[in-house]
Amino acid sequence: MRISAVILLACLFPLSSWGQAVVTTFGIQAKPVIPFTYLDSKVNLERANVTSSIELDGGYAFGMCVRVALTKTIALETGLGQIQRRYSFTLNNDTANYSETAKVRYIGYELPITALIFIRLGERAFMNAALGFSADFYPSDAQRDVERGRIYMFRNRWAQLGVIGNLGVEYRTVKSGTFYLGATFHRPFNALSTVDVTYYGSNFFPYPVRGSLSGAYLTADLRYYFHEDPAKRIRKKTKKKKD
Repeated sequence: MRISAVILLACLFPLSSWGQAVVTTFGIQAKPVIPFTYLDSKVNLERANVTSSIELDGGYAFGMCVRVALTKTIALETGLGQIQRRYSFTLNNDTANYSETAKVRYIGYELPITALIFIRLGERAFMNAALGFSADFYPSDAQRDVERGRIYMFRNRWAQLGVIGNLGVEYRTVKSGTFYLGATFHRPFNALSTVDVTYYGSNFFPYPVRGSLSGAYLTADLRYYFHEDPAKRIRKKTKKKKD
């Protein structure tokens, strides 16, 4: 967290001396969630005769974004989006010869702010790297019932912070806007959820197992930024001053 804060401040520090005409660009984005084994995406739970596993197996995020260009190479970006994580879970009882698999969704909302640095690859092609933070909000818990059991995902907090990093490339057309392809890594600072998986025996006596989910994920990012003409904005500002 300290390293991320230092890098972000280092990106923002030169703005007072490099300030140029600010151009604000609006965009939309869609981000499929990519399951990745090394992100603590799977949790195994067990007790006598009862075992369970919960694993992130996909999902998607979508929303809008706002980019404020502060110089030719530095920008700030924020926005608002929804994220739906899709988990698959299994519930097994060896003595009862019972096994079942089902899926559950966990919905959240994100308000990120990142600092971007651009590297020119060609006349209209750019690569950018971004680092920042996100305020994550969770409106409710999640639950799914199966024949002889239940999974319940308790939100640990209704709001928490996370760190995000992004790398991508974009192509800026003359009049048709900007097309972007990249990837984003998002990791909450605290566990996303405490999860209970309960097996109900023949006498309906509950046998719960408990664990926690980190909530970290990786996405493939598809974005489109609407066209904004810097020269036109400058002319508007000049006209207002004259008036």
